[in-house]
Amino acid sequence: MLLSAVAFSSKAVMVKLAYAYGVDVETLLVLRMAFAAPFYLGIAVWLYLTGKVEHLERGDLLVITMLGVVGGYLPMWLDFAGLAYVSAGLERIILFLYPTFVVLISAMVFGRIVGRHELLALGLCYAGVAMAAGGDVLAVGQLTHQAVLGTALVFFSALIYAGYLVASGRLIPRLGVLPFTAIIMLVASLTATGHYLVLPHQASLTGLPTQVYGIALLMAVVATVLPSFMLSAGIHRVGSSRAAMYGMAGPVSTILLAYLFLGEAIGLLQLVGTGFVIAGVFAITARPGRT
Repeated sequence: MLLSAVAFSSKAVMVKLAYAYGVDVETLLVLRMAFAAPFYLGIAVWLYLTGKVEHLERGDLLVITMLGVVGGYLPMWLDFAGLAYVSAGLERIILFLYPTFVVLISAMVFGRIVGRHELLALGLCYAGVAMAAGGDVLAVGQLTHQAVLGTALVFFSALIYAGYLVASGRLIPRLGVLPFTAIIMLVASLTATGHYLVLPHQASLTGLPTQVYGIALLMAVVATVLPSFMLSAGIHRVGSSRAAMYGMAGPVSTILLAYLFLGEAIGLLQLVGTGFVIAGVFAITARPGRT
């Protein structure tokens, strides 16, 4: 679980490194998914041949397709787009809010009561994000439209991803984590390809700097495929509650990696804000009886 959290968190740093070569969002995304898709396709074929995939009804296929587009690809695109404007550290802190969004969405959809304990945890999380965002503003010296846009893009990425988790909660137990993940990622790959094809681009996929292909391959293997398997294996061994605890290493890992590879400053407000967010998410995910 710890390796999974660190590997997932490295994605933001890789995206920032790729942007330094002038690559656009859709091109980088289609490269990432092109390198990752063969792994997921191989898994899907193996699961099908070994009879480990439940029979899918037409309705299931429609739901999975919608989830793959809206819940698989759209949050990914919003996240990559937001990273063009905000620091890698702030991006990871905002994304880490998704458990709080799951609580709020569940309350609205299923009528679940949000208690004082959870309200306090939510307050800690959002205060922490405000501090971390304030640290980014101070580092730049002014509040820019780009900073606001980037924060909003990553925020909605986390919000939509939380909705995707709530919506997929009934399909995953029936289909299994591996089959569901493989199909969702394949749909997301096709969506990334379609999105790329309908937009104009300054450079073709074959005319990019060599470094971009290397970063995209590294992102696909290290920050996409491997951590998704490690996540599944970790949840199987330690349970989802303890898995969430290890996932809290993600924001800290991103801040350290961004400092080492991107030269992003580590400010006091960012550190305090990160601590607030981790404390808030811990309070929610460690709630007795929560899985």
